[in-house]
Amino acid sequence: MRTEIDIDDFIRCYVTKRKDSLLKSDFDNRSNSLSGEINGRKVLVIGGAGTIGSYYIKALLKFKVAKLIVVDLNENGLTELVRDLRSSANGEYNIPDDFVTYPVDFGSSVFEDIFRFHGPFDIVANFAALKHVRSGKDVFSIKAMINNNVFKARKLLDLLLQFPPEHFFCVSTDKAANPVNVMGASKKLMEELIMCYSDRIPVTTARFANVAFSNGSLPLGFIERLNKRQPWSCPLGIKRFFVSPTEAGELCLFASVMGKSGDIFFPKLDPDKDMIPFDRIADDLLSYLGLEPNICNSEDEARAKAAELNDSSVYYPVYFFKSDTSGEKPYEEFFTDNEEKDMSSFVNLGVIKNEGISDKEEVFSILRNLSDIFAKDSIDKDDIVTALMKYLPEFHHIEKGKGLDSHM
Repeated sequence: MRTEIDIDDFIRCYVTKRKDSLLKSDFDNRSNSLSGEINGRKVLVIGGAGTIGSYYIKALLKFKVAKLIVVDLNENGLTELVRDLRSSANGEYNIPDDFVTYPVDFGSSVFEDIFRFHGPFDIVANFAALKHVRSGKDVFSIKAMINNNVFKARKLLDLLLQFPPEHFFCVSTDKAANPVNVMGASKKLMEELIMCYSDRIPVTTARFANVAFSNGSLPLGFIERLNKRQPWSCPLGIKRFFVSPTEAGELCLFASVMGKSGDIFFPKLDPDKDMIPFDRIADDLLSYLGLEPNICNSEDEARAKAAELNDSSVYYPVYFFKSDTSGEKPYEEFFTDNEEKDMSSFVNLGVIKNEGISDKEEVFSILRNLSDIFAKDSIDKDDIVTALMKYLPEFHHIEKGKGLDSHM
């Protein structure tokens, strides 16, 4: 049974079906401007050990920054990032002499010490996010999500007010457009929050597609299960836009230095051509590996058939199921009908324009409300969802009483 896979090749051929990066034309057209905004700058990347953060750094180091500080709670991820960069072909990345990584929480006092010692910075990019729909499963995970995605972001912004950078970027998600889960609502609230600072700090963000085979993603999970000879579990009919990890890093780099304060970038993708279901990726990946699906009717059946796998097996157990979990959106969208869009400035990037800043009092009011709710001795998930829905009328939470953690 074949298990090796060239992930980059599979993504190009079966997922994005793009030989070149989606951002190639925009990078070619703006190469001089990008160099002017990046070369010689001091850069701080928060959450740089994750998939998007690490590929942002790889895109960044195609240029010549003067200093790079990377912060992430994932100590092992930072170690691999450094090894990867320093082990790459000679000249692939322009690693500055002043390059330091720290396994630190960006909401901690130690982070502030690091910031004040190494700063001020010209470019600050924040990728530290709880980004999974499954992370909204109960009151504790929701508190952690909002604390990370919103309250720590506010603390960072208040710190940046003392030492304003030339560019501040904070990653968002497509799920912030008409959110149906708490994760998407938390990122929409984060967008509203950073816009409150857009008159004092140049802020930009980006909503974009699923990053194919990113850490924690379902497609990467297929490979993990394959290596452990465990069955696959995959929802039917859940369609997503996809970008490669390289495209994700390039998109965020472009958005972080080329936009005007308040801009929200998104990739121009065709719903008919570029949105594909997870079950098609599962079928294509099995075919790529020379395998065929052994369709199972339950998780128990799939586990039993997985126990019988051997080196000569050509049929792999897969349990396809109809999605029945809370907050699962059947499709993706990058913008709402009432958002002003610029579709002409860039080749393959659209921009949501925010001419005015958010209503600060409204934003800070919902933050105070959430803080008061969190301070109570006894709260439940509905208390938080109700508070979010009151401030975000486009938030329509879909509660089904079951989360993704209840599936394989």
